[in-house]
Amino acid sequence: MTTLKAALFDLDGTLFDTEGHYSQFWSKVGQRYHPEINDFAQLIKGTTLSDIMQRYFPDKEMQQDLIRQLYEAERNVHYHFFPGAEEMLHDLRNHGLLLALVTSSNRDKMRHVQMQMPHFPQLFDQILTAEDFAHSKPHPDCYLRAAERLACTPAECIVFEDAFSGLQAAMTAGMFTFGMATTHPRHAIASRCSHVLDSFQGINYQSISHILKTH
Repeated sequence: MTTLKAALFDLDGTLFDTEGHYSQFWSKVGQRYHPEINDFAQLIKGTTLSDIMQRYFPDKEMQQDLIRQLYEAERNVHYHFFPGAEEMLHDLRNHGLLLALVTSSNRDKMRHVQMQMPHFPQLFDQILTAEDFAHSKPHPDCYLRAAERLACTPAECIVFEDAFSGLQAAMTAGMFTFGMATTHPRHAIASRCSHVLDSFQGINYQSISHILKTH
């Protein structure tokens, strides 16, 4: 790749160990309202809330009820980084990389995060939420917009993602994509990304640079 200038990160399932909470919530919703869909929680992973509502719950009253339930569930989630994730963010920034968070979550969710982690926004140069792009993952729009905000080309960016939809979005955007084997096993994502990481432990600027040089 060309000179590395920026690292872009998904949130849930990549930086934060929260996928269990969301999978449980959406699995129950899917079983109740869409029993004909196999593994509803997995199907909608990485999709913005507005897209989920428009596609699967067109009734406005039902939308309001589900959104209320989701926000209530989010208020009870304890947000925490996967081991090594926050340390890696600091290391990349110390080596001069620009950092962006690119999440399908909305700004209300990010307010909940900031209430628990007041320092969280300061870890990134840009934070893009569902309100900042027109198309949900797997469309590459979100990652292309992040690169644009950082004044970088896609070739100058790397992405860290765990979900099938996010991996597809990053690869389609033309970015070197690290697939995090935190939600899916290695064999399930190996063909969907540039390189698989089992975790952030032991991962830093030097190890990432070595991986990029060997690809």
